[in-house]
Amino acid sequence: MNSFLHLLVLSSPVTANIVSNVLPSLDLARKADLLVGSPLEGFVSFSIEFASFPDFAGNLSSPNKFSNNLINNLGYLTGTNPYIRVGGNTQDYAIYNPNLTTALNGTFNETRSPDYPTTIEIGPSYFESYQTWPKVKFVHGFNMGGNHDDRQWDTLLQTAAIACKTLGKERLQWWEYGNEPDLFATSSQGPVRPSNYSEAEFVEEWLAGTRAIRGVLARSCPDMLSNETYGYLAPSFAGVANQLNASKAWDEGLDDDGTVRYFSTHNYISGAESPGVTLQGTLMNHTRTRLSVDAHVSEFSLIHNHSPGLVQIMGETNSLYNQGKPGLSNSFGAALWGVDFNLYCASVGIGRVHMHMGTNYRYASWQPVTTDLAVVGTKAPYYGNVAVAAFLGNLNIQPVRVAHLDFTSSSADSNGDEDGDGDVEEMEIGVQESAYAAYVDDVLARIIVINMHAYNYTVDDTTINPEQRPVRNYTFGVGGFADGTEATVRRLSANGSDAVTGISWDGISYDYELDLGKPVRLCNVTTGEKLLVKDGAVEVAVPDSQAVVLDFRAV
Repeated sequence: MNSFLHLLVLSSPVTANIVSNVLPSLDLARKADLLVGSPLEGFVSFSIEFASFPDFAGNLSSPNKFSNNLINNLGYLTGTNPYIRVGGNTQDYAIYNPNLTTALNGTFNETRSPDYPTTIEIGPSYFESYQTWPKVKFVHGFNMGGNHDDRQWDTLLQTAAIACKTLGKERLQWWEYGNEPDLFATSSQGPVRPSNYSEAEFVEEWLAGTRAIRGVLARSCPDMLSNETYGYLAPSFAGVANQLNASKAWDEGLDDDGTVRYFSTHNYISGAESPGVTLQGTLMNHTRTRLSVDAHVSEFSLIHNHSPGLVQIMGETNSLYNQGKPGLSNSFGAALWGVDFNLYCASVGIGRVHMHMGTNYRYASWQPVTTDLAVVGTKAPYYGNVAVAAFLGNLNIQPVRVAHLDFTSSSADSNGDEDGDGDVEEMEIGVQESAYAAYVDDVLARIIVINMHAYNYTVDDTTINPEQRPVRNYTFGVGGFADGTEATVRRLSANGSDAVTGISWDGISYDYELDLGKPVRLCNVTTGEKLLVKDGAVEVAVPDSQAVVLDFRAV
């Protein structure tokens, strides 16, 4: 075999041949058509809806310890607590009122959105929420859209001064000016720009606003103007095919001041109310994920020609826009999708992924407080966040590179001939399963298999599924390891893809009810499984709707 990674399927088992356990140079990897990426520290990060941030973080007198525990869990695994981007649609609705005695006063307009307020004032105490999570750095989102409120510019100048003093160099990562301006002229929540809004107009506005922010910082926080502390996520577009084009924005001079630190883009696989959305066909579908992410990679390749040192991140993303769909976005199947999505992003060079969430959002990793609509608790997607973090490991100690293992196959009997006519018939696999390899110091450390064949635990949400849960065998050729080399097995598991509770990672629960989100070892989940390399290969059985990590470096 000439390729570095090649996966075959023979009859029912899936097999992979890793020709070398040592990762070749990037140039060689490209020649072999490998997808290999180097995730940034804090790869597993979050975006929190601006209007929901006080719920997630609390304030100085009542910090949200549950949220802090969940954040610290991920930091323990990757060496850096998640970076928190505070933004989303509501950042462009937020107007500052210095006399407001509460953190936020929001008014809902059901015709615009039932999930978040669309008329918002924030007061001085809003910024207390930035002080409740130790060892967390933030991206603060400023209001660019305006929401047809003539106080937008004063809000920008006033909040820039307050935010820089509150965050300081210790808590600030970067700034963001405007959320999804490519939808300003077409937003379903109500347009805030004329229908002919252009890239040139956007860039003129963006440069004027960011220069005004810099002016405020020069007066209020002059120590925060170095290249290490001053910069922006941009352009923060909603997608790759909307009103504004990112490449044209760069041509118009978006980064003329050299202040764009990350090329930030947003992605949702589909919409909560889009026709034909299903768990299996839309989320637990590796091909769909690849196509969606690849469109962003292609877009960024044009930007990279302008700014060769720039790194692409997903500044906001999740499963289904409009805050997710019940039964899909909050299910274990969505957790498996999240693992696949994040690791595919890592493999194609997207440096960091901020999973978006808000209070009562169906796709959120956790519900921060109890409301009339939802109870405080850890949700299924969080377990996917943990699995990604554990697979990547500590990104601060040693460089980690992630390779996407591309499935190619033939459907065949043991002789390679399914129907006995002497021909090997090609079949498509890898649509409902994926695999990745993590290399530490360019040596194979871990493999993950994500079996996204849907298995529902219940029938019609009431009756337990009487059908036996299928199990698929995956065999990985690891010829660089001596026979007898041990691999530790860790499983991301639940009763089925439709489960919303009863989820564990390597036998650990992070549920609110057990210890406020801290890890708790479960007695009823088998752990400690070991596999041995035999004849240059290792084989693992994976039930449908489960993900498994094989760790060759575990002690």
